[in-house]
Formats: sequence, C-alpha cells, structure tokens
Amino acid sequence: MKEFNNDEMENDELYEHHRFEVANGQQPLRVDKFLMNLIENSTRSKIQKAADSGNVKVNDESVKSNYKVKPGDTVQLFLEHPPYEHLLKGENIPLDIVYEDDQLIVVNKPAGMVVHPGHGNYSGTLVNALAYHFDNLPMNSSNRPGLVHRIDKDTSGLLVVAKTEMAMDYLSKQFAEKTSEREYVAIVWGDVEEEEGTIEGNIDRHETNRMQMAVYPDGEKGKPAVTHYKVLERLGYVTLISCRLETGRTHQIRVHMKYIGHTLFNDERYGGDRILKGTTFTKYKQFVDNCFKVLPRQALHARTLGFEHPITKEFMRFETEIPADMVECVEKWRVYSKAQQIED
Repeated sequence: MKEFNNDEMENDELYEHHRFEVANGQQPLRVDKFLMNLIENSTRSKIQKAADSGNVKVNDESVKSNYKVKPGDTVQLFLEHPPYEHLLKGENIPLDIVYEDDQLIVVNKPAGMVVHPGHGNYSGTLVNALAYHFDNLPMNSSNRPGLVHRIDKDTSGLLVVAKTEMAMDYLSKQFAEKTSEREYVAIVWGDVEEEEGTIEGNIDRHETNRMQMAVYPDGEKGKPAVTHYKVLERLGYVTLISCRLETGRTHQIRVHMKYIGHTLFNDERYGGDRILKGTTFTKYKQFVDNCFKVLPRQALHARTLGFEHPITKEFMRFETEIPADMVECVEKWRVYSKAQQIED
C-alpha cells in the first residue's frame, strides 16, 4: 500500500462520505471499480482522483486505485467537503404545493431542479426548499428528509413528500409493493408502431458508460422493470405518449423507450438531442433545432400521482398540467406534421 502524509490529510479536513464492508465471496476487484459500482452517480475518474489524493482507504490505510479488495476489507471514501446532510440548510425557494395536510405534501417540481443535494449540487434543490418551509421532516433510508421517491433533474412533475415517520413508512411501502400510481407524458423520437404496449427488462448501470443505465432483457443483472405505454398523439417524426410505471428504476422510462427504438426527444444523456428520425433537409434541421431551444431538456413530465393516504386510507389521485415548454414543443410538431400531410 502506498503511504501518504497523515498530517497533510488531517489539515485538509477530510470527511468520510462512504464506508463499505467487503462481503464474503467477493472476487478480487480493483477498489475504483468496487466503489463505482456501489456509489450512486459516481464515475471512475472521480474515484481515481480521490485515490491519487490519498482519499480512498482500505482498513484505515490509503491505497491506490488499482488496489484489489478482498472479503473482510473495510473501504472508505473521504472528500474535502462534509457529506451533504451536514451541509443541508433551508433555502427560501418557492414551492408549487398541489396538496398538503399534516401527514404529507404533494409538490409539482419544475424542470431543472435537482431533488436532493449531492455530487456537485449542494444547494438549490427540492430538499433545500423543503428544509426551509417544513420542520422535522422524517428521514428516508438514504437519510434524505421527506423523500418517498424522486424524479430526474430535468423531468418536471409530481412528487409526494412525507411529513411524519408513519407517512414515510406507509407511502414507501406502496411504492415498493407497486400499489402507487405514476403516469408520465413524454415526447419520443419516431412513430411508435403499436397503440399501446408493455416494456419489460432488467435495468442496471451501463457497462461502459457509467452515466447511463441499460436494459438487460435476459435478467443476467440489474433489477426488474416494467413500463406500460400508450400513444396519445402521432406527430410525424415524433410521438406523444403516456407511460405508466409498474416499477421505479433510475431513468426507467428514458432507458426503456430507447431500448425499443424511441429515445426521448432532446434527452442528451441517451442521444435524443440529435435528429434520430426525419429528413436531411436544412429547413427540417432548423425546425428541430428550434424545438430543442423551446424544450431544452428531455421531454418528460410526471403528470399523475396516486396513492392511499396513510391515515384516511382514501386513494388520492393528483394530476398536473403539462408544462409550457412541452406544450409549445408539441404544438410546433403538430403544425409541422399537418403541413407535411398537406404536401404529401
């Protein structure tokens, strides 16, 4: 093991962010790969940089990124800033509250807002806003106050937030047991062939691009995922669809729709920010670029949310309007597709 100056590490005020006990049966694996597989949204380059700085420890000793972990090892990752829960502070950020009682809150999250702090987003998040507006929210299993579920930064729409421990447990159980209702509206590339259908396939992190998830249909890895989709409107080279989630995996709709050949419109991470369907005409390219400017994010909105109330046991269903950027984009495609039909 490479030795580092412990005095320098103490002066840098490093903070432990992660600690893992290597399980029995673990095959020899580089510590950077080991950590990358366990830390959400991490990248190998960032972990290697931390190791180069002496911030990755195994059994209390700093190691290089090529150190191979073995059963019984204790692996720690240190960073220069405290874990986000220690930095967490309330920020006076307006919230679009759709419903509130003494047990829960239903919030309509705008596109562009990160749900919880972490990995470079330590302020301006939904959790920062919740911490300002509400006291003593219960912690979920990941020590994130109030959160029962989440949606991506650039996805807009409905989230339920628990205000009590009992509500947290009751609501979380519904999401785990697939009894909650979640419906999204999306614009996808291409003319979806079937009027409705179901996509099934395990989802796990992509083997080479760690910023993406991937579908593993044979079930050799990942967790089961089921998405039901329905065509709402055909718009020529794109389709407006509704997606109902039976499970809630990371990027589930985004990766499932790409898997069947219909990547979300302007989904940069999955390649939807390029022209995937249509002509090679310059005017068409200009039209699509204008649509990208109108909707500078993946075209995905969490429109409907339903669950059983933890106290009254009433099934509550909430629906929010499709946001203006998606509406404007759909209208542009509607006009364009009608013009194409006239020409044809």
